[in-house]
Amino acid sequence: MVVTAVARAKINLTLDVLGQRPDGYHEVEMVMQSIELHDDLEFCPANRDISLTVEGSDLSPGPDNLVCRAAELIRRHGKIKTGVQIRLVKAIPVAAGLGGGSADAATALRALNVLWETGFSLSELMSLGEQLGSDVPFCLMGGTALARGKGEQLSQLPACPRLGLVLVKPHFSVSTASVYRAYAPGPAVRRPDNRAMIDAIRNSDIRGIAANLANALESVTIRLHPEIEEIKTKLLSAGALGVLMSGSGPTVFGLAEDMESARAMAGRYNRNNELVLATTTNDH
Repeated sequence: MVVTAVARAKINLTLDVLGQRPDGYHEVEMVMQSIELHDDLEFCPANRDISLTVEGSDLSPGPDNLVCRAAELIRRHGKIKTGVQIRLVKAIPVAAGLGGGSADAATALRALNVLWETGFSLSELMSLGEQLGSDVPFCLMGGTALARGKGEQLSQLPACPRLGLVLVKPHFSVSTASVYRAYAPGPAVRRPDNRAMIDAIRNSDIRGIAANLANALESVTIRLHPEIEEIKTKLLSAGALGVLMSGSGPTVFGLAEDMESARAMAGRYNRNNELVLATTTNDH
């Protein structure tokens, strides 16, 4: 049996930082959203080894890759003796604030649960995923969710209306750890109103969603990389209803009413050595 699966990227419609935790992580509260942009994975049974090939990116295919780590984790917990050959075709930009590595790891857990018939429930897979990264449980759940704790405490929200998106990824990458280290609360930080965002989602109020986009980490990353502010300005000039940096960056997204509007916005965007992608939100 060969199992094929997609790994969907995510954006943060909001991201608030509530303080530092005793374990060194930051306490967050954020509204997370799956999007249509995805990587493709294929899983083929093998005698003993876990092996990975990567296409579309120069990511390491070695045991440090999150996909390999996810496969090893579920194999160990499921007491599986056989191996797997995994093919990963990357479309989600790497180190972009879009959760690509977490999505790939989540998909590996879900697909190998089928291939190896390990019988883990979604909540058990999410508990395993938490050991790989705080975005992995959300990538297993998908859709629209309020995330708390390190990002692993999830409450499913009503589905976000299907929105067009233009993603702009500048030529550089950003270290999540360095952005969190540089974060300091203060008047420069625009903190989100998560309740207002959730109400807007519940009411399918696209303008309300656009008006409530906010990311407490944005000012930190903009301080390190002023180009992000320029991208936001250019997206608004191209017709975005609202703009925000996703996660710790550096990808910025612009909201549109639908895919057609997103494609038109991407065409009008005044690009400058940036990756520009049109996509939509996804409700599962």
